[in-house]
Amino acid sequence: MPKAPTMKDVAAEAGVSLKTVSRHVNGATNIDPVLAGRIAAAIVTLGYRHNLAAASIRPGRSAKVIGLVISDLGNPYWSALARSVERVLSENGYLLMTVSSEEDAERHRLLVDRLIAQRVDGLIAAPPRRDGLDWARSAAAALPLVAIDRPVLPSEARPADDGSADGDRPGGASANSPALLGGASTSGHPNPDGTATSGHPAPNGASANGHATHGSASASSHATPGGASASDWADAVAVDTVLADNAGGAEAATRELLAQGARRVLFLGDSLELYTMRERLEGYRRAVRGASGGAESDADDLVVTSAHTAAEAADVVGALLGTGRADAVFAANNRSSIGALEAFTRAGIRLPLIGYDDFESATLVRPAVSVVAQDVALMGETAARALLARLTGTAEAPRVTVLPTQLILRGSELSPREPSRSAR
Repeated sequence: MPKAPTMKDVAAEAGVSLKTVSRHVNGATNIDPVLAGRIAAAIVTLGYRHNLAAASIRPGRSAKVIGLVISDLGNPYWSALARSVERVLSENGYLLMTVSSEEDAERHRLLVDRLIAQRVDGLIAAPPRRDGLDWARSAAAALPLVAIDRPVLPSEARPADDGSADGDRPGGASANSPALLGGASTSGHPNPDGTATSGHPAPNGASANGHATHGSASASSHATPGGASASDWADAVAVDTVLADNAGGAEAATRELLAQGARRVLFLGDSLELYTMRERLEGYRRAVRGASGGAESDADDLVVTSAHTAAEAADVVGALLGTGRADAVFAANNRSSIGALEAFTRAGIRLPLIGYDDFESATLVRPAVSVVAQDVALMGETAARALLARLTGTAEAPRVTVLPTQLILRGSELSPREPSRSAR
């Protein structure tokens, strides 16, 4: 195999100094156009490729590569998020390296270690279930780190059994919880330009405005993360964190089902080892506890957190159809929604349904599936810009940004006995 051309070879071919070639390949713009043309021609003639990995070893130099660790590349939610992160980073001259942890804590740790060893400039990561804190502490000590979709909490963190824990604050969050990650909270309202509202510390760490309004579709309250206790947040790793208002979105969805006449709403979700699932269950419980008109209060047999796949979700719903044990379904992720639809199709009957997370086929069935939609693109963009701010030294203290969700009603929230109505 022939030896790869070096910068020295380019300098000799172009008849310029090695320093001038180095400045050219590293993006300097104040080079004489004639010399720059000769260098460019020499690079093409020799087939020279700049070794960014080698360059990054030198003090003060960057490989211009960012690592992204997500849960599952096969899930449309995560692929859309990765696409958004990549777009922002690409606009700023960075290459994105995306890997999938498959919700395996050991795999996640190994991937983070490998990315750091590859000398990426920064890292955006979605903590897996049972993740612990060690990986985040070591990563944050080595490079800029942003947590996305979930905060970096102790692996033993679990939601309170009821909403009265930690000072009776709705959602089980104490007044100090998000402030412990840098004193930032959010108002929950999007700005007119569509960007997230964040970065303004609220008194006592509570949200600056306790209600997140979701356009004309619905409103959800308490944007402050609530599925973890004050002590959990106190032990959290202080890194920039971008979350959705999971509890608020779930509460809005459950309230809508109850408002349509449901009295026994099934919570259909994945493991409570996932922070997002704990938050959504907390929102569901808030709605059920606050409902009037004889709604049952948080019956354990209406909470299922073992539906890891669409097939498992379909089995759960299929076993309940026709029994009268549940008269509506809140599907806590897109796979649970798909599983519920599969069960409805098999049985030839359906229950009112609202799912968390939109998905491409949600509008292809009749009635179309009502969903709590996250702005996945905004989440990815916000995380990418937070990391860029760290890389450029313009960021302040680490902060938690909570993005609002939107309840989109398409008809599946209605009882089959009612006529469909247009989405609102």
